[in-house]
Amino acid sequence: MFILSALLFATTTYCQSAETYAEKLGWKKGDRVVILHVDDAGMSYDSNLGAIQAIEKGVANSVSVMMPCPWVPGFVSYLKAHPNVDAGLHLTLTSEWKDYRWGPLTGLPASPGLVDPEGAMWRSVQEVVQHANADEVEKEITAQLSRARQMGFEPTHLDSHMGTLFAIPAFMQRYVKVGIENKIPVMFPGGHNYTLVEQMLEETKAELKKSGKWKEGQQLPEPELIKLARESGKMIWDAGLPVLDDLHNTSYGWELPAQVKPTDENLRKMKTEKYINSIKALKPGVTMVIMHCTAPTEVFQYISSSGNSRKGDMLAMMDPALKKAIEQEGIILTTWRELKQRRDKVVQSSKK
Repeated sequence: MFILSALLFATTTYCQSAETYAEKLGWKKGDRVVILHVDDAGMSYDSNLGAIQAIEKGVANSVSVMMPCPWVPGFVSYLKAHPNVDAGLHLTLTSEWKDYRWGPLTGLPASPGLVDPEGAMWRSVQEVVQHANADEVEKEITAQLSRARQMGFEPTHLDSHMGTLFAIPAFMQRYVKVGIENKIPVMFPGGHNYTLVEQMLEETKAELKKSGKWKEGQQLPEPELIKLARESGKMIWDAGLPVLDDLHNTSYGWELPAQVKPTDENLRKMKTEKYINSIKALKPGVTMVIMHCTAPTEVFQYISSSGNSRKGDMLAMMDPALKKAIEQEGIILTTWRELKQRRDKVVQSSKK
């Protein structure tokens, strides 16, 4: 389609000509620098176990924690015993599962717009946008940071569960504000966004096809996030924090064909192949690759139906074939801790 081709051409041209944030942080032109990031630690025992295995036995090298969830103390205990683990906050404003739920740390009186009729957070991003305001959002994400620090856990970065903090500009502004005020890097794709543009446009196209509104050759508007991304990225960079060039967030939708049994071997093979192909397609710059690594026990099926997908992520991270592909492609693995250290050095150099 015309608009997709035009946007990808423009993004590719930008990618090839503009200085990437990886270069600004001291890597060479053309370097592909990657964070292999595990979401949802603290959500459940199974989530903790999967994240730990993906990091200790695999190539995953970063993780973030959902502070309102019940298994946070267990994961924070692990972090205290392993202080070199790159761990941030998976800032949480939704509670999406049917029977396994959590509420805001600020509570109902302080943040009524964040609370649904069950006394938990709303299940969907759309409901949060409909009911909550930016002040409630800022109070809640600040409370989640405060709890982490009270527990002795200083996060290396901030990111957003289900992307809620990117849903509207007012939420995003408060997210960035909290990061800048606390000098904590925020997950923000402010560079060429090659992968993210492609993903967002394909998702929009799929939604239109599903509703019967797609017409071959029709033009799609550039995603609102992309319109604001580079300008916002520059503002975050100028405030002294590192910025991503791109974001890969498609692995949650990778599924086995209906006729294929979800055995460990089949899940591992499918996910590993998907990750290898994705890594080969990455453009120069700093890219965060998001995944959900879980080691499902017999209980996880009562939390979520996503156990097979999450187990596949964990198995792929531990697959020697993925590690080999990363090495063969010349991918440089980094962490949020290293990004912040490099950004601080750039700041110091500019003052000399």
